[in-house]
Amino acid sequence: MKVAREARSAAVVINSGSRRGVAARELAVEALHKAGVPVSAVHHVHSGAELAGTLDRVLADGHDLLVVGGGDGTVSYAAGRIAGTGVVLGVLPLGTANDLARTLEIPDNLAKACAAIAGGKVVDIDLGRANGQPFLNVASAGLSVQVTEALSPGLKRRLGPLAYGIATLRSYARHKPFRARLEFPDGDHEPLQLEGLLQVAVGNGRHYGGGNTVSPTAGIDDHILDIYAILAAPLREHVKIARLLRDGSFVEHDRVYHLTSRCVRLVTEPPMPVNLDGEIAAVTPADFTIQRNAVHVVVPQASTGAMFDGPSALPEPAA
Repeated sequence: MKVAREARSAAVVINSGSRRGVAARELAVEALHKAGVPVSAVHHVHSGAELAGTLDRVLADGHDLLVVGGGDGTVSYAAGRIAGTGVVLGVLPLGTANDLARTLEIPDNLAKACAAIAGGKVVDIDLGRANGQPFLNVASAGLSVQVTEALSPGLKRRLGPLAYGIATLRSYARHKPFRARLEFPDGDHEPLQLEGLLQVAVGNGRHYGGGNTVSPTAGIDDHILDIYAILAAPLREHVKIARLLRDGSFVEHDRVYHLTSRCVRLVTEPPMPVNLDGEIAAVTPADFTIQRNAVHVVVPQASTGAMFDGPSALPEPAA
């Protein structure tokens, strides 16, 4: 499939619980039809349990294009279900952060996103796994989990991306430093024992947290995980680090450890929850791995966020 118009059959799944999900339900389907996308099934979900069952039905029905409208957590879960199948993913960014869309240069405007799905190109991207659970952008433990817990649906609807700043300030005041051990099964790094940590994160994509950058060199199709650990420090140092989050240069700060690897194991005592693209969906000890070229995604023709590596990446579904 070169563009979405060539799909045999498209299914649309919209998370009505996402920030813009309810308002977009009818507009998205109408826009996709007008753009020439062969939509033959439309599903609206309100919970993770509904999403799992709906995706099972979509795959069983044999659609070769899955258009998902929702936030990063919804899109990542869907990507995990279709990884390796050859089904192409279309993304309607309806959440608060929409960092995958930012990485792949998918428009935030709904009509433009639908047009990009209809006339865009197909690329393949890597998929991260934490104890088997999928993530596309970043998985993390520490402060980010507290931020996620503080991000109420009402706060996100009222403030949009600004909600992240409010939630971060609230969570920072309550954060307690923790210790962790990073182990590298491939032997490319020595084990790293760290104390007094603010956060440990493992990045698969380029952006997270509403536009922050994992590192200056991070990419969603580079087949590498970016691992960083931020040490607790006086507030003035964290302010300095925060100013460097947008371009990823914070990884060069002397209170930050930054490594790259294809797999890493994070161990904490006691066990800690792990945030996967805005959803608390795993717990330490956690094994992080990467699936190369696992997901086919349709992006705008001008997008430079990822490339298509060719027929060897994934097989096309049988006719």
